[in-house]
Amino acid sequence: MRWSRQWLGRIWSALPGAVRGRPVVFGVGLGVVVAAGVAAVCLWPSTEKGGVPATARVYRDVDACLLTDSRGVVPGVPAAPVWAGMQDASLATRARMSFLPAMGPDTEANVVPYVNSLVQEHCSVVVAVGATPVDAVRAVAPRQKGVRFVVVGGGSNSANVSVVREGDRTEVRERVRELLASLTRAS
Repeated sequence: MRWSRQWLGRIWSALPGAVRGRPVVFGVGLGVVVAAGVAAVCLWPSTEKGGVPATARVYRDVDACLLTDSRGVVPGVPAAPVWAGMQDASLATRARMSFLPAMGPDTEANVVPYVNSLVQEHCSVVVAVGATPVDAVRAVAPRQKGVRFVVVGGGSNSANVSVVREGDRTEVRERVRELLASLTRAS
């Protein structure tokens, strides 16, 4: 004990002399030590599991695209529950979802290029809601064997076209979610 007090006393008494001769070096050294301590505290990994959640979602390389009439997916239109079901499926499968409103005249000839653009954008699944978008999908689907199509409304299934029956908004949303979850998992 006496030995350690003796050495501690010598170091303590020598400190003012060391600082007196080199104040700039001592100040810089002290600043580096303090900065390293602050950086270590700030950058130390947290052991808490409830930290800040990531702001970006990581998606799989699977796209499902919704084709609507010119009204889009605003609340109250037939495409709104379909879009909600697609978003639910995205949360379950991490597939990317997007929508494209077909602008212009409400004719099959006008809407077919919109369907083709979704196919060219490499949408794995193309969903159509509304009479004209559904007709356009049925016209394009036989030539696009590598793409899955989903139509909301009447009609029958074909090789690469699945049908979601119309119903109340909650039923449509759930049917779309289930179908897209299974189709995007398979892609």
